[in-house]
Amino acid sequence: MASKRDYYEVLAVARDADDEVIKVAYRRLAMKYHPDRNPGDKQAEVKFKEVTEAYEVLRDPDKRHRYDRYGHAGLEGQLPNFGSPDSVMDLFGELFGGVFGGGRMRRGPQPGRDLQVTVELDLVEAVRGVERQLTIPREEPCGQCGGTGCKKGSKPVTCRRCNGQGVVLQGQGFFRIQQTCPGCGGAGAIITDPCPTCRGGRRVSVERTITVKVPAGVDTNMRLRVTGEGEAGMPGAPPGDLYCVFRVRRHPLFHRDNLDLHCEIPITFSLAALGGAIEIPTIDGTPVAQTLSRGVQSGDEFRLKGKGVPHVETGRKGDLVVHLRVVTPRNLTKRQEELLRELEEIDAKQVPPERRSWLDRVREFFAGEPTRQAEK
Repeated sequence: MASKRDYYEVLAVARDADDEVIKVAYRRLAMKYHPDRNPGDKQAEVKFKEVTEAYEVLRDPDKRHRYDRYGHAGLEGQLPNFGSPDSVMDLFGELFGGVFGGGRMRRGPQPGRDLQVTVELDLVEAVRGVERQLTIPREEPCGQCGGTGCKKGSKPVTCRRCNGQGVVLQGQGFFRIQQTCPGCGGAGAIITDPCPTCRGGRRVSVERTITVKVPAGVDTNMRLRVTGEGEAGMPGAPPGDLYCVFRVRRHPLFHRDNLDLHCEIPITFSLAALGGAIEIPTIDGTPVAQTLSRGVQSGDEFRLKGKGVPHVETGRKGDLVVHLRVVTPRNLTKRQEELLRELEEIDAKQVPPERRSWLDRVREFFAGEPTRQAEK
């Protein structure tokens, strides 16, 4: 069996194309290869199915993400049967509103709309994972009328304008456009005696509290889909989904960079010079003992493997990068000052190699002599 072409290549768009560019590309190609424009052309029919499948994937954020990450293998079992003419025409009719008379429009009860909510987390919650209770305002079928929109004991009557079809044809000849019936809004029936609770709207606004399990490792702008927690669909249709978009607040101690965490540790001058034991805080709350070698410098860093952020899918953890900062004391006791004066006298007699090299360059600069560095 021939391998599938790249979906971006099929629609002739760049991999970073936005939704509007993808939609325009699909409209152009779908019109070009539509079976009604190419009667009997099997090749055009294949092309029409191919561009429709590509559009179905790239217009859906989750399918597009899976395709970008794993290719066609990541979509196994995720696509509708595009071998069926109805499935292709449904998507085409959804975008165009039904064209060419012979085209089909998506019929039957419509699924509910997707909802989106922003979830704020602190860094610890994002790294460890957490359960959150969210209160979601959404529309659900009216409990008084069962979602029919009719007052108890009454029924809707068939729409005379579309004769119960929910759609009407406009135009003449080749370009006949199938549109939603303006008389009944596509329902095929009209409510003459509406429910007093929903006033014939079939749905009412409610607030529902749900528990969402946030996986460990999420970051700002990542999305989590909670299936079936969007708005209710029309009777007989599935509800939409809820998308949680995360915002992670800044932490006073740790800074995140992909899967790594960074932490700055202040140390005293004496500890930097002599070395010694320190405790490193970690995001899981358990400090790690670390021994510093003699002569560490401000700005030196080291890594604690596996003490960073877990990958949200694989669970692989990054590192904790520790940055050392030598702190100069501002207020000295008399004894501290005496000791530092004594150290200063010793340093003046025993200049370390790094400072001696620097002093040599300073003397050469003020003497107007080229430094050895510049002469190389």
